[in-house]
Amino acid sequence: MTTLLKALGLCAAALLLSGCWGSEQDDLQQWMVEERAKVRPAVPPISEPKKFTPQAYTEGTTLDPFNSQKLTQALRRDSAQPSSSGLIGPELARRKEALEAMPLDSMAMVGSMNRGGQPVALVMVDKLLYQVRVGNYLGLNYGRVTRIGETELALREIVQDAAGEWIERVATLELQERSK
Repeated sequence: MTTLLKALGLCAAALLLSGCWGSEQDDLQQWMVEERAKVRPAVPPISEPKKFTPQAYTEGTTLDPFNSQKLTQALRRDSAQPSSSGLIGPELARRKEALEAMPLDSMAMVGSMNRGGQPVALVMVDKLLYQVRVGNYLGLNYGRVTRIGETELALREIVQDAAGEWIERVATLELQERSK
């Protein structure tokens, strides 16, 4: 009798637990169906591709792009022009200074002073302090210091323009106050 009561008790407990389990799953399933119904992605249709119309090649009307004579003429024209190598030539022949290995925007002028009657700028790069005089070189663009004032340092850089010609431009480093 006690075993029968124990078996009935276990069956009743199993039925109660299975009833609880099913109702939570049903609620979850119903919630998922409702959420999916709320979300409807709006995908715009893809436009049709543009129509490609091939162009016929007519041999006699255009220049042959692979003509060796055309390349020879271009090379002669380039070598006959007074090139701007007069600007860059001396720069390539000299020994580079230490501050030419760093970009100008990584440098900061932090002070200036007179030493032996000549102006000297104090330039900080990577927490190191350098003394720069007129004639020294700075930056990656062959920048030569032309003037040192109390609040700025002016230099002449040599850069390539859009056509590939070497041109001079003026750049400045202005005095920077340290922020604490």
